[in-house]
Amino acid sequence: MKILILGDPHGKLPKNINAIVKENKVELILITGDLGKCDLARKQDIGDIKREKQNLPEKIHSKKEIKKAWIEIYNSSIKILKQLSKLAPIYFIKGNVELQDKEIKKKSQELKIKFPLLFSAIRKIPNVFYLNNKIKKFKNLRIAGLEHFLDNSWIKEFKEKDFETIFRAKINTLHAKKVLQKFGKIDILLCHAPPYKILDKVTSSYAPKHWKGKHAGSKVILDYIKKKQPKYVFCGHIHEGKGKAQIGKTTIYNIGSCGDYIVLDIK
Repeated sequence: MKILILGDPHGKLPKNINAIVKENKVELILITGDLGKCDLARKQDIGDIKREKQNLPEKIHSKKEIKKAWIEIYNSSIKILKQLSKLAPIYFIKGNVELQDKEIKKKSQELKIKFPLLFSAIRKIPNVFYLNNKIKKFKNLRIAGLEHFLDNSWIKEFKEKDFETIFRAKINTLHAKKVLQKFGKIDILLCHAPPYKILDKVTSSYAPKHWKGKHAGSKVILDYIKKKQPKYVFCGHIHEGKGKAQIGKTTIYNIGSCGDYIVLDIK
């Protein structure tokens, strides 16, 4: 069975995507998260991190800037899924770019701005399945999707000091462990972040200097792979980590981003 796996699209699909699907007789499309273009949001976030590191006052982004950044993510995400849904069934997971509807509703109340709800809109697109912390069988394959989460290993690696972020990571990590434990033995794990120290080193030119050379992968995912040995793990998140690795019987692909993809014939 031919499966097309797309790295974090960020609003961009491979050239000639229709031909790729048709010529390879693709039956299923998997996406590693971060559907939408996030240039505006990334610029805001990276700027905030750099200012904090330099002990500069926090920059207050205008309501117009914040909404414009979300609309960029929203529109490009919907556009990609609508295009792909005409070609084959899609399984995707949440990356760090997408925000759940409850998060957007909270932001709407805080800023008194009406934001469009991404996941409500996605549910209306046929042939698209959000594999949020659950298993779905496709023919003879057990495919599990683990949404993006903040791992305690990231907190330690990047020496995060913000109390709220540290607390969130503890909660996220415990939840992810429970989800993976429920998965048990599977054929494919679709996750956003790579396993720790596997295809996860930060070297990007746009990353803050104090992040470079550090590992942004997940120890929780690494431990799961070592114990349960799924046939394949597909991830993204650290775009410069694009490549292939092996842990025991498990083949791991960091698919990359912005049009990167692979096609595999999986039995």
